[in-house]
Order: sequence, then structure tokens, then C-alpha cells
Amino acid sequence: MEHVAKFLFGISGNVIALFLFLSPVPTFWRIIKRKSTEDFSGVPYNMTLLNCLLSAWYGLPFVSPNNILVSTINGTGAAIEIVYVVIFIAFASSQRTRLKTLGLAAAVAAVFAAVALVSLLALHGQGRKLLCGLAATVCSICMYASPLSIMRLVVKTKSVEFMPFLLSLAVFLCGTSWFVYGLLGRDPFVAIPNGCGSFLGAVQLILYAIYRNSGKAGSGAGAGAGQDGKPQGDADVEMADAKSSTKVADDAVDGTVKEVRQV
Repeated sequence: MEHVAKFLFGISGNVIALFLFLSPVPTFWRIIKRKSTEDFSGVPYNMTLLNCLLSAWYGLPFVSPNNILVSTINGTGAAIEIVYVVIFIAFASSQRTRLKTLGLAAAVAAVFAAVALVSLLALHGQGRKLLCGLAATVCSICMYASPLSIMRLVVKTKSVEFMPFLLSLAVFLCGTSWFVYGLLGRDPFVAIPNGCGSFLGAVQLILYAIYRNSGKAGSGAGAGAGQDGKPQGDADVEMADAKSSTKVADDAVDGTVKEVRQV
């Protein structure tokens, strides 16, 4: 029964994580249509690629037995992220952005190759699992922490405009599914990072419940304030900050989510 439950939670985690991996598609469709990455950052996609590669490697049978579902979704995620990175490089808004993204991609490949080669050639059994598990866990926790800037923005502006409910819910459900999967499999390298993801997803949902009606009231008040003589410069600064935060939110999704979100 325990194995069946673990399998079902793994399947649900695969489905929800796939949704999160595909969530930046509108952003990249915009990049392709405009033939420019504009002010979007390629860092989150490279970091998510590294996380997917490390997690997929960890889930392979010769590294971590009985974790093939971890490999299937992260292998799929790695393929999706490679497409994102290639598009980002092809439509980079400047040569500097293109070189920076290429450099990050090369660093990702180098780190993954180092972990894979050391684990294959120098380690065996528990030692191999420990190295790969630690690498994947550290990277996953960093990815799950990426939406903290958006949560800070929500508290600061008292608006959930840049923290969509469905994405927050997906992050919570994804983290919870893989957290339970890790607990049932007695695998701390799956349970710990996804427990963090589940907690942060729950915090996002709580913030959404607190501030979901504040944005509308705030918008009305803000408009009144502008008419009453609030300096236009302040409004412009706030708008620029909001637009910047929107791009951060889009980038963090994938990986926020995607938001982000990692197994």
C-alpha cells in the first residue's frame, strides 16, 4: 500500500511540475514575436536547467534506486529548459546578454559534468547517492527560495497582482506531492527541499488570502492620490518597479516557479 501511495504522489508531482515547467511559454512566445528578450533575465532558466539535470541524475537507478519518477519529470524539465535557453540566446536583446547567457549555460554544463563524472568514477553506493543528493538538494532549495522577492513585493505593495493564485497553488501542491513522496520513500534528499517548497507555497497562499482584495482598494486610492497632487515621479518609479517585478515573477516561475518549484 505504501508503494502504491508513493507512486500516486509521484505521478501527481510529475503532472503539476510539468505545468510549472510550461508556465513560461507565454513569455517566450512574446520573445519570439518581438525577436528580443527585452529586459527579461536568462539566469532563472539556466539555474532551473542545472537543478533539473542534477535531480534527474539523482533519480537514476544506479544513483538512487526506486526514484525513477524523479528522473522522468526532471529529464523532461531539463529538455524544456534547454529550449528556453536556446531561444533566449537566439533572441538576446544585446551581444552582452547573449554572451552572459552562453557563459551561464557553459557553467551549468561544467557543474553538472563535474558532479556526474565524480559520482561515476570516484564514488559508489551511498557515497555516490550522498554527493548527488546534496548537490540536487542545495540547488532545489535555492530554486524554491527564488519567489521570496515576489512575496516581499506583495507585502510591500499589499497587492497580489504579481503573484498569480494558480501558480502559488501549483507550487504548494507540487512541493507537497514530492514531500510526501520523499517521506514515503524515506529519502531526505527529496523530502527536505520539497518540504521547503511546500512551506513557501503555503506562505504564498496565506499572503494571497490576506491581500487578494487589497490591490483593488489600493488602486483606487492610488488614483485618487495622483489626482490630489502626488508627484508623478513617484508614480513612475512605482510603475517601473512593478514592471521589473513582473519580469522577475515570470522568470522565477520556471522555475517558480516555477516558482521555481523543484523535485
